[in-house]
Amino acid sequence: MDKGLFARLAFWRAKQAGAMLGVYVCADRLWVYAPATGSHAEQWVSFELQQDQWQQTFAELARAFPHASLQIVLGSGRYQLLVADKPNVDSDELSQALLWSIKDMVTIPVPQIHLDYFESPLPSNKLSVVVVDKDKLRAMVQAISEHGLSVLGISIEELAMTNLFDEDNQARLVVSHHSGQELLLTVVKQGQLYMQRRVRGFSGLDKAEVDELNYGLADNLSLEIQRSMDYFESQLRQPPVASIELFADGAVDALAKLVSANFNQAVNVVNKRAVGASMAGLAFSELSRGAE
Repeated sequence: MDKGLFARLAFWRAKQAGAMLGVYVCADRLWVYAPATGSHAEQWVSFELQQDQWQQTFAELARAFPHASLQIVLGSGRYQLLVADKPNVDSDELSQALLWSIKDMVTIPVPQIHLDYFESPLPSNKLSVVVVDKDKLRAMVQAISEHGLSVLGISIEELAMTNLFDEDNQARLVVSHHSGQELLLTVVKQGQLYMQRRVRGFSGLDKAEVDELNYGLADNLSLEIQRSMDYFESQLRQPPVASIELFADGAVDALAKLVSANFNQAVNVVNKRAVGASMAGLAFSELSRGAE
């Protein structure tokens, strides 16, 4: 993964105008991060989103932050991330070749597929392919534009995780979860994504009581963490991760204590705010990286 990656994933770009915001678009709301200014402290704000009624939601955002420019991270339900063999074609033909490689893996009709891709920092003949429904994405961006806002870039959750430890020389395994979604496990190092994996069965993790964590859930999570660590070390032939980072809502401090009993690595709690708010902050972080 290189610094140009987010530029490749920025399906629409525009000149900056007004405040620059980080925005996380999940199933039922937008989370927004606004940095501190001369007159306001930094802000984390959410706006309700019902059945993708973009016009109403972005009208509210525009009233709060007129003429803002948005750096967006899409929630997991708004894209598909696939792994495909790297086609043996010239770079300018790569997107078209990938389209025909992945068309049978998705339910979106070929004319409606918008895709982009990124590579692992490790040598590989595989590419990670991001697939979105062109019409759905266009509807969102059109609503943004109609309310006097603009889009600086669009990315995805897996890549947003790289902003947690962008200057860290040690690999970190991040266990991230947003309410109602599948669990995401990533390994990040020096602002690059070395591994990503979605795991089912933990969609209610943020609502689990401490008793549920004690009676199997923490151990089940530890098993999935161990599987990811084994893959990172044995299949990718990398040194062990330096730590396990929990990025989730709910009884996360109790979860960290239970998980830490199963590993030699430190188990840390990353976020002290709601995951949605923190994701908006990670979206904003990409703006400073892009300026480097």
